[in-house]
Amino acid sequence: MSEDNDQYYFDFSFFKVDPKWRWMADLAKEESAKEVENIIKNSGIMFRSYSNLGLRDDADFMFWFAAKTVEEIQVVIEKLYKTVFGKYIIPSRTYLSCTRPSLYVQEQKALGFLSGRKPKKHVIVYPFTKTREWYLLPKEKRQEIMDEHIGVSKKYPQIILNTTYSFGIHDEDFMLAFEVDDIRDFQDLIMDLRETQVSSYVKNDIPMIVCVKKDIIPLITSMG
Repeated sequence: MSEDNDQYYFDFSFFKVDPKWRWMADLAKEESAKEVENIIKNSGIMFRSYSNLGLRDDADFMFWFAAKTVEEIQVVIEKLYKTVFGKYIIPSRTYLSCTRPSLYVQEQKALGFLSGRKPKKHVIVYPFTKTREWYLLPKEKRQEIMDEHIGVSKKYPQIILNTTYSFGIHDEDFMLAFEVDDIRDFQDLIMDLRETQVSSYVKNDIPMIVCVKKDIIPLITSMG
């Protein structure tokens, strides 16, 4: 892994909340939420928090972390588990990836998360793996197919795409995170991309996890 300043590990950590949390007093919940906020904000790594409440049966919320090392991510998760709220959460999904220069895009733009721009209302977390046949294609053919794919994506400038790579460090090939205000825009994009050549080389592209941006304290106090 390069030590360049623009290289980061991404961690998408999804959690379920124990139903016993709902029986705690509201004041205790708020104090616990402040404890979590303090720990994460002082961790020194980049983060965003999202709600999946009512949108998934396998996750209630997600923390999205970006750090220079995986050890930094481990430290903040360890501290999270040591909080009061941490005693009531169970990990349900975790995805690890890292930033790398794209082989197909000549003009590299800062990822939405790392650019410092204001987050959009939603992020759709989208892990996927390509077939072996894709990697056996000549580079020129792959570039041709990707140019078509990129051309469709450019029709949706309102959608910010964060592309990271999981080769060798997780079960997927890629981790995509689409930031969007209107979820229907993302749905239109996916329907258009289904008609491109690259879709025939996708081995697996589920789950697609819709997340709603929410700050830590209202996120935790909303859990019942």
